[in-house]
Amino acid sequence: MGGTILKFGSAAGLIVGAVLYLTTVLAGGNPPPGGVGMLIGSATMLAALSLVFVAIKQTRDRDVGGAIGFWRALLIGLGISAIAGIFYVAAWELALATTGMDFGATYAKGAIAAAEARGASAEEIARLTAAMAKFEADYRNPLVRLPMTFTEIFPVGVLVSLVSAGLLCNPKFLPARRG
Repeated sequence: MGGTILKFGSAAGLIVGAVLYLTTVLAGGNPPPGGVGMLIGSATMLAALSLVFVAIKQTRDRDVGGAIGFWRALLIGLGISAIAGIFYVAAWELALATTGMDFGATYAKGAIAAAEARGASAEEIARLTAAMAKFEADYRNPLVRLPMTFTEIFPVGVLVSLVSAGLLCNPKFLPARRG
């Protein structure tokens, strides 16, 4: 089971990490306009974490005789998700170091500009500015930034793991081909 988790977790991590790193570096550390970055990131996470389903199915069909319990399947999925998350965090840190981007400042400026564009009151903008200053300072601390980055991908992995384990613990769902 450990080999499966390591193999599929590393593959998922390489996929999501490579896309994160390359899109950040190729954009010169400037986030894409609108929700394009979030769309690319979410689609990449789902594509990479689809390996959770593949790993659980492969384990069920090849290693445990065609039936797998929910908890074992979930554990496999969570292990893969955790390893993919570690790769994701490492890729983000490498992208920050490569580009010299100050993501905290960029995010803060964008949030304040969006509030001003929608016509927020001066009081609301002042509160947001104070909150964003705290966010910027917190984000510079790796003990805050690393887990924050991990929580971008891991909940997606938990959801994919739950769905995959729920479906694949039924041996009649996509049964192995006998041939």
